[in-house]
Amino acid sequence: MLSRRQLANAIRALSMDAVEKAKSGHPGMPMGMADIAEVLWRDFLKHNPANPHWVNRDRFLLSNGHGCMLQYALLHLTGYDLTIEDIKQFRQLHSRTPGHPEYRHTAGVEATTGPLGQGFANAVGMAIAEAHLAKEFNRPEFPIIDHFTYVFLGDGCMMEGISHEAASLAGTLGLGKLIAIYDDNGVSIDGDVSTWFTDNTPLRFQSYDWHVIANVDGHNSEAICRAIKEAQAVTDKPTLICCKTTIGWGCDPHLAGTALTHGTALGEEAVSAAKKNLGWTYPPFEIPAEYYQAWHKNAEDEHQWQKLFTQYSQQYPDLAKELTRRWQRKLPADWAAHADQLLQKMHQKKEAMATRKASHIALQHYADFLPELMGGSADLTISNLTDWEGMTAFSKTTPEGRYIYYGVREFGMSAILNGMALYGAIIPYGGTFLTFSDYARNAVRLSALMQTQAIFVYTHDSIGLGEDGSTHQPVEHISSLRAIPGMALWRPCDAVETAVAWRQAIEHQGPTCLLFSRQNLPAEERQAHSLSEIERGGYTLMDCEGMPELIMIATGSEVSLATLAAKELISQQVKVRVVSMPSTDRFLEQDAAYQEQVLPSKVTARIAIEAGTSDFWYKFVGCHGKVIGLNRFGASAPAKDVLRDCHFTVEHVLGVVKEVLAVRQKTWRAEVV
Repeated sequence: MLSRRQLANAIRALSMDAVEKAKSGHPGMPMGMADIAEVLWRDFLKHNPANPHWVNRDRFLLSNGHGCMLQYALLHLTGYDLTIEDIKQFRQLHSRTPGHPEYRHTAGVEATTGPLGQGFANAVGMAIAEAHLAKEFNRPEFPIIDHFTYVFLGDGCMMEGISHEAASLAGTLGLGKLIAIYDDNGVSIDGDVSTWFTDNTPLRFQSYDWHVIANVDGHNSEAICRAIKEAQAVTDKPTLICCKTTIGWGCDPHLAGTALTHGTALGEEAVSAAKKNLGWTYPPFEIPAEYYQAWHKNAEDEHQWQKLFTQYSQQYPDLAKELTRRWQRKLPADWAAHADQLLQKMHQKKEAMATRKASHIALQHYADFLPELMGGSADLTISNLTDWEGMTAFSKTTPEGRYIYYGVREFGMSAILNGMALYGAIIPYGGTFLTFSDYARNAVRLSALMQTQAIFVYTHDSIGLGEDGSTHQPVEHISSLRAIPGMALWRPCDAVETAVAWRQAIEHQGPTCLLFSRQNLPAEERQAHSLSEIERGGYTLMDCEGMPELIMIATGSEVSLATLAAKELISQQVKVRVVSMPSTDRFLEQDAAYQEQVLPSKVTARIAIEAGTSDFWYKFVGCHGKVIGLNRFGASAPAKDVLRDCHFTVEHVLGVVKEVLAVRQKTWRAEVV
């Protein structure tokens, strides 16, 4: 019978072989954490390789994702759809074993990890989701949602600021099903961490109200097993298991325990020596059948759960139907009618209001109708207006709550949203000021990379917020978020467009940024038929008879500036069209005929107006057009004064129009000649 150490050595051998073949990768962490992984995956982890998406599986995340060969080896050995050929293609183009774990790319990978600390925060989000759904759907004798979330993390994760944000909140929320296992090997890329990382990590986590199990020998299977059992028994707070390990365990002494094993292939001689030390006598990438038999994970856990769910469905059919709907990411049958009701309500409103207020109305409309909608704010609830009447806050005593007070933790919040979205059956959103999206940037980027349905609510979206000044006034942020591949972004101009933006975010199977104003904006006049065109991202809001001489394109608060200028131009007999473009990415997804209908190519006199950096808009206005943007920082003053100082006035728009039309006239004469 194979020993635990021999089974762990299969992980070490595959990790060394794959990194050596690729001449790239991180062999040290998989070799150091192999003994921990063997105990967790063979003795504790509840999962089914034949169905990686089984609802009640334990979640496993690798926050120290550079050591992904550990996870790939585990997936391969336990029977996931990851072959030995996939292992051989580690870090190669289009392989299923990329250089860091990628969600949707490799069966069994729960989240894209690698940017250190984010996998840990994702795990916090998953634990929140588990606690919330368990409270909502479980019934006596029917623990339908009942599992643990495990996350591996290393020194780098601990040093990243996001780990402080996420750990602090997790302890406050008492997430008893969250178990973090810390690979305390004392080494990072630059070497021995003792000169730059001397935190007392156990005390730090105790101060966060975590249960901490310190000084566990990460190469002693019995000690690891005892620690995990102890962690599982603590139900009122998350647990951190601090495992002392040796990076590159099994290598010769001059390599083991050093940064030399961290991020480069060991070399043939070192691999050969390590395998000799381990007693591993098999050729590269060869795993004997008896190892596969010992590692193989069957479907029994899921089979037992399916029997329970069948009984649950018979006794609680409505609950079972609702849970199934949400896991399948389907909206209620009468969703469209409910969304249309809000749109008509907003269309009838004629008073000026901030789009953050319109967003608040939308949330109130959807909150009870969509129980999967779960939101929060990074300490700006009264400014972001992200709550709703009658809501309950999520806490250790009220896990049924659907509102999370994140505190001043923008980065942590955003990565937690990703974890909740990855978990499923929840549509999470979180709010902060647009300028603070910078704090959260990498989590927002990973949301786009994974295509999680996270909704990022950003209010105070321009210099129009006024007195707080340039530190709080976003300038480059709108274009910066638009530059993220796969990110949907909506910047509505009034209550009607806000209703459409929220609907599109809820229907979109990917991430969305919703940008809302602090200042009041007028309700724009529009024809009823144009309501259906808003969802196309850009549409004609105000038009003339025949072909226009000039097209003005605007978003958000600048749409009203465009319409005011247009009215003045009409009085001067200028044929002008105003295009509101709340979502440029959605507009660019439309067919060429629709784009041509809204922005006819023969009309080269164009102006784009947006209170942000200007470069993005030249793709719409072309060589003969102009952009009224903001390529400087704002100022601290009442909004009207800041806007005037930055030239967002009707007078300035009319002056730019005169320049554009003059260029058009010269171009037309040249064409005639």
